[in-house]
Amino acid sequence: MKERTRAQESTGAIERLYISMRHLFSRGFYKPMGISGEALRKSLLQLRPEIYGSIAEEKVELNGLIYIIERLPEGIEECQFINLTADEGYKNSHFKAIIPPKRRRNCYRIDKDQMDIEITRGRSEIYDILTHLTFLFIESHKIKDKVLINEGSDCIREWKTLREIVLYDKSITKDEREVTIAHLGTILGRTYEEVSKIYTTFSTEKNPDRFFQLIYWLGQLAINETVDDKKRVVTFSSVLNEQIGQHIYGEVWADNIKKILQEKNLLERPIHIISANMHSVMNSIYAKGAIPTEAKKNKGFKLFELLSNENSKEFQVKVKNYASKNGLIYVKDTSGTNINVQIIDTEKIAFATTDYVKGNSTNKKPVLIVMDYAFGEQAYETMDELLKPYITEKNTTHLDVESVSIMGKAGILEGGKGDIMIPSSHVFEGTADNYPFKNELSKEDLEGFGVQSFDGAMISVLGTSLQNKDILKFFHDSTWNVIGLEMEGAHYQKAIQAASKIRGNISENVKVRYAYYASDNPLETGATLASGGLGMSGVTPTYAITQKILEQIF
Repeated sequence: MKERTRAQESTGAIERLYISMRHLFSRGFYKPMGISGEALRKSLLQLRPEIYGSIAEEKVELNGLIYIIERLPEGIEECQFINLTADEGYKNSHFKAIIPPKRRRNCYRIDKDQMDIEITRGRSEIYDILTHLTFLFIESHKIKDKVLINEGSDCIREWKTLREIVLYDKSITKDEREVTIAHLGTILGRTYEEVSKIYTTFSTEKNPDRFFQLIYWLGQLAINETVDDKKRVVTFSSVLNEQIGQHIYGEVWADNIKKILQEKNLLERPIHIISANMHSVMNSIYAKGAIPTEAKKNKGFKLFELLSNENSKEFQVKVKNYASKNGLIYVKDTSGTNINVQIIDTEKIAFATTDYVKGNSTNKKPVLIVMDYAFGEQAYETMDELLKPYITEKNTTHLDVESVSIMGKAGILEGGKGDIMIPSSHVFEGTADNYPFKNELSKEDLEGFGVQSFDGAMISVLGTSLQNKDILKFFHDSTWNVIGLEMEGAHYQKAIQAASKIRGNISENVKVRYAYYASDNPLETGATLASGGLGMSGVTPTYAITQKILEQIF
């Protein structure tokens, strides 16, 4: 028999991961480090995703740890019980919402042992959290294996020192801190330099020793599992089980947008939907008019670099205030989708202060709906609901959607961070589903901005944290000719095709534009998402894509 390639093994591991996660979700609970979580652990260890680095080695993976801790609620490492719930009313209680810095989701610390995480973005969010938790718990058992001695009856002295600092909130001198970092190097199987660097990354003004606490609680809960049989448990609420796949949040979100359009007499105007961030479209249209002095000093994209700077809050506020007086309506999400929206009435734009020319379409005075990024399968739910007619007691109004433009971040398979990808089709990973389309944007449109651009197929993955080099090399090198990976494209296209070609909710001549800029190259060591963000290098591709989308609309 022909031996399976590493790519085939990895594909099998991804399929098993998803089957396992769906099974555990239907079951209602599981113990990640018990027998019920074994299939998940084995599949993740076989897959060895790039983002989780040295997960299959003895040493603790540090970059992967930073990546997931930024996406999970603070304090989760201390909790034995993790409960995934729907929106079940915690916002009306005394519990304070904990929102992870890199993933907008409401989490609530119920007591010292329990963390509840609200799931309002569909299955992709559940998969994301479960893979992160599996990684976290695997790493915690590596710590436990290093510190337990005498068949579990005692711990090494370095661990006892760490315990004293964390449990008794002991204030320590600079020298004692360095000694503790050296001890952690032994426990984590890492160099003093590596541990010192990650210690600084986790330090905050309020909590400089956050890294010590994180490692202690991760190890301690793993010790409790082994010595006292206090297994960590992940549960799924019955309400969440009933609601998944029902479009409950997406429907409320879309109805709210259409209601505002109707109130402002914009519902029957031509509509252009743009899925992007909450600043690039607004800045591209309004920045020159809002801060003319700075616009003269900072030509081209230099102005947007200025606005992207953390110290430019004053200018950012000026642009927002100016925009709200010149046609922009900001719709803060209250549905639970965590997708904010800007509605822009182009009739109120002072085109003389912009880089754009009022074209033929503005005779019909189009309306722009700019929606923040969706997450995985949530893209189908939100786009599907948004493209449906607005039904009231008196009448049914079909939206005159002329175009849908999707701009986002993606992993690139050739080129590097900041380069641009123009897809010609979306292939849905793990299925035979593929979505070819005519992209109104071309590779040539995005040339001349100082970044490379590529065109070809793109793969919509089940989760960015589940990719490894072998699968990605296969997609890139084979006749699939895949140029990049992201999580939403196939879901958006599925909703657009259904609404335009099958259901007749919008015109079948709707134009689509897809363009992505590279946040990472998972085929390059040290260039994965875990290696950090784009910083200022993201400004040029973001605004280049935005400029081309707006030029085509206007």
